[in-house]
Amino acid sequence: MSDPAVKELVAAAREARAQAYARYSGYTVGAAIRAASGKIYAGCNVENAAYPLSQCAEANAVAAMVLGGDQEIAAVAVVGPGGEAPCTPCGGCRQMLAEFSDAGVMVHICGPDDSIAEEALGDLIPHAFGPKNLDKAED
Repeated sequence: MSDPAVKELVAAAREARAQAYARYSGYTVGAAIRAASGKIYAGCNVENAAYPLSQCAEANAVAAMVLGGDQEIAAVAVVGPGGEAPCTPCGGCRQMLAEFSDAGVMVHICGPDDSIAEEALGDLIPHAFGPKNLDKAED
């Protein structure tokens, strides 16, 4: 990971992961989004005893981005606890990320160490459903 912009994004995701509330699963996740404006927005997962009411780190980062006045994602970093499989965004979060970006946006998938994998969002969700499918695309 030599790109300073990626390092900054991953660092923000790691800081967010440190604040995660994963009381039930112990699976802490942090996410950071670089908006097209250049601003970085972060989020962590927040679990709830009623599991369907839990919130993913990526969704919280998107909410922070929208609250901050941005609506276009330029890059994403997700940091999970490590292990055998990388912490990729779940299906719902992939869909949410796709709503605010295009298929070429890079998702940097990290463990707690310096390991990193990169995938284009379009490879993670090749047939995203979004505003275009609902005739809600902006002109």
